[in-house]
Amino acid sequence: MNVVGLLGWIGGWIALLGISTNTPNWVVWIFMPYFLYAPYRVYLQLKGYFPAAVRMQRILWQYPWQVLADVPRGLAKHPEAQDDGMWFELRNPENPEEKIPLVFLVHGRQYWWLRRIGGPRTDPRLKAEIEPLWFAGDPRFLAVVAAPGRNAKAPKRMHVLYQRTALNRRADTAGWDVSPAALERARRAGARLPDPVPHPRNSRNRDPEQADQNNS
Repeated sequence: MNVVGLLGWIGGWIALLGISTNTPNWVVWIFMPYFLYAPYRVYLQLKGYFPAAVRMQRILWQYPWQVLADVPRGLAKHPEAQDDGMWFELRNPENPEEKIPLVFLVHGRQYWWLRRIGGPRTDPRLKAEIEPLWFAGDPRFLAVVAAPGRNAKAPKRMHVLYQRTALNRRADTAGWDVSPAALERARRAGARLPDPVPHPRNSRNRDPEQADQNNS
């Protein structure tokens, strides 16, 4: 849909330009709002939507979809999160006892999720639209969340979530409890991470692909 939107804005601009060159000058002023707004929309597509789509695809190449029921969620700041914002709480794939909040850091296209995560007074029918939650990724780094589609057979409304440290090469990794294999997988999914300091708990180098099933 991003490609269709981009082509639509560009094609519309060219078409109206052709019409305005063959009509009286006053017609140009009718089309002027579109002439000014269309380049802005093209800029948004190239600057925001397409990089997000590429990042989403990289994540999905590395992590399989999981369908998770009753995932904790909220609108108020999570006590373990550094940032304010709505969140989902997922299990650490290498340590299922640990729960990790993933916060919606990017505000674009959040309103749909905001209405359905909601609070105590939110219409249960809205909440049911994101139950069960489709999830692909590692909550320690980055992930894609989605609502169940028609008949719950495919995801829809996909949204990328990530930890700030996953995109910070200067992050302090001294205390990270994460295996080298999980770090490498996250890098392939688009995370920008420094080399970690080995943690004694990861000396056996568990395979994160097998640990994915702990979230199921």
